[in-house]
Amino acid sequence: MLTGLTNLLPETTLTLFDNLEFLLRILLSGVLGILVGLERSKRQKEAGVRTHCIIACTATVFMILSKYAFLDAAAIPGLDGVDGGRIAAQVVSGISFLGAGVIFQSGGSIRGLTTAAGMWGTAATGMAIGAGLYWVGLIEAAMLIFIQLLLHRFPVAGDALYTQEITVTMEDCPAPLAAFHALLAERNGSIIRSHIRREGGMISMDVVVRLDALITHEDVMGFLAHHAGIQTISV
Repeated sequence: MLTGLTNLLPETTLTLFDNLEFLLRILLSGVLGILVGLERSKRQKEAGVRTHCIIACTATVFMILSKYAFLDAAAIPGLDGVDGGRIAAQVVSGISFLGAGVIFQSGGSIRGLTTAAGMWGTAATGMAIGAGLYWVGLIEAAMLIFIQLLLHRFPVAGDALYTQEITVTMEDCPAPLAAFHALLAERNGSIIRSHIRREGGMISMDVVVRLDALITHEDVMGFLAHHAGIQTISV
């Protein structure tokens, strides 16, 4: 509990100890933001250590302002309508704009969702710490790190699938097309979107597929060596 807030007076004054506790909250949020951002930074994502640290610290400051900055005004008799919670409410809106900036579509896949969700969670961590709910903030940060590290290493359900864009040029006959479909079937691939062009006895296909294992350049070289009807494959 804050030592300077035991007795609310018309002029509420925060003590030195109160301000030191606010400082510790900001520092703790910054450390938690750094820990969450480290994983994103190592994977070279759009938002890394600095972004998550800034989000956590700023969310903490806004929460402190929301909770304590208007105590003197709220204590004035007859003064209604003072709602400091509006400041904290706008943190969610602000993080939504930041999160939208790291989400983008590439081909048939959408990237950046996990990073945006992590930024949202980091803001929640900062707000919890700013409100003095230390265990809530610590548990939230621990859950974010656990989800990003462990579930990335051991993906489950649809997270275990990969999205890949492939361009293939082949002869316009059944054998090469069947061979290409067999290549996808080896990885339990399913075509999400395709665009086919025919010209001069050749087929050019641009496909977006979902696979349980990515097709590498080594796979392409070995595949082309055994199928003369397929001229090029770009992944």
